Amino acid sequence: MFRPRLRAPRLAASLGLRATVNARRGIHHVPELKHDFSEGVPNLMSPAGFQIAWADYQGLVIEKLNALTAGSELEDKDTKTISLLTAREPSQAPIFNYASMAHNNHFFFQGLAPGGTPMPEALRSDLESSFASLETLRRELVVTASAMFGPGFVWLVKTAPHEYKVLSTYLAGSPYPGAHWRRQGSDMNTLGSQGSASEYYRNKAEARRRNTNELPPGGVALEPVLCLNTWEHAWLLDWGVGREGHGGKAAYVEAWWEQIDWEEVARRAGIREQPQAATSAAASS
Repeated sequence: MFRPRLRAPRLAASLGLRATVNARRGIHHVPELKHDFSEGVPNLMSPAGFQIAWADYQGLVIEKLNALTAGSELEDKDTKTISLLTAREPSQAPIFNYASMAHNNHFFFQGLAPGGTPMPEALRSDLESSFASLETLRRELVVTASAMFGPGFVWLVKTAPHEYKVLSTYLAGSPYPGAHWRRQGSDMNTLGSQGSASEYYRNKAEARRRNTNELPPGGVALEPVLCLNTWEHAWLLDWGVGREGHGGKAAYVEAWWEQIDWEEVARRAGIREQPQAATSAAASS
């Protein structure tokens, strides 16, 4: 389904990078997953579906990312950092797309566990407080994913201590606020005048390039903790387009809910619960 070799070195050259199609030259590699999915993801992806969505697709975007960053200052940076550094530069859009896609797809698979894992009580309490119930959260994820007209990702993000929200990004879009700056040659609101907005953006340009964590105007600080991949290559082979309430993307999301590694979600959310034995001992003392 996917071409095994990249045949577009001219693109990297146009970006001022020394590209190579030799995979051995690249630093980025398809990472190992925590769980064994050699037989697919039970009740979610068949072995063939997993091969396409992870091994083949992740290998493709990593190979292209290596070709576009080889010999550049981005070569040895992780995919999240690359996506943050390039999101603000239109000329580096191809690099952003491959880096962000590699990061997002990996994030999705890191949140899977065969049969799912139990949800830590502290995380359950926070989610029920944020969404009224876990069922409400599940429905919001299903509805959000189903309503997306096009491929992308649905995220559960932590916006404050004990507070969570659902957001979606399209294509290879990044959920991180640091990637949401957009630049253009002129501020069209103040062109030909001395408006304050023009001065503001001139003064912030260099600071934005140095600080990838700076929030854009109106941005909200958040930390992604769970990711759902809604690209067709993740579900179409196993679930089909869906007709008369059977199969399709909505059924895929319902099945995904049962395979979530909630322990990984809690770890990303910074939740550390006491071991059960220690908790019991403390209660009896």
